[in-house]
Amino acid sequence: MDPITVEVVVNKNIETVWKLWTTPEDICRWNNASDDWYTPKSVNDLRVGGTFTSTMAARDGSASFDFSGTYSKVVEHEAIDYAMEDGRKVSIVFVPEENGTKVIETFDPETENPADMQREGWQAILNNFKKYCETQAV
Repeated sequence: MDPITVEVVVNKNIETVWKLWTTPEDICRWNNASDDWYTPKSVNDLRVGGTFTSTMAARDGSASFDFSGTYSKVVEHEAIDYAMEDGRKVSIVFVPEENGTKVIETFDPETENPADMQREGWQAILNNFKKYCETQAV
């Protein structure tokens, strides 16, 4: 399958967007696609060769999984690339715009779920990130 791209424009400066994207305490507050899921734990060693893990869990306790990977590129305020544990690649680009920051995320899809479902899920998380950022006074 071809890589999938999702994007959003956040009405905050690039420094704020970068901080909220990469800080574990903030990741726990925005990293979910819907209100019935949450991220109780996040660890982030943001450097080439560093790893991250975010535990995503259903609020009703019915399911939980770790989303993790290893960074292959980290350019502050510009780009992050990583490989997930299964080898799929993800690239995130941060682009300053006149009234905010565009976040563009491209990822290799997995083979279990339809591409549209994966795009919708990743876009929902990105939309939640935008909503969280725009409510922060940072």
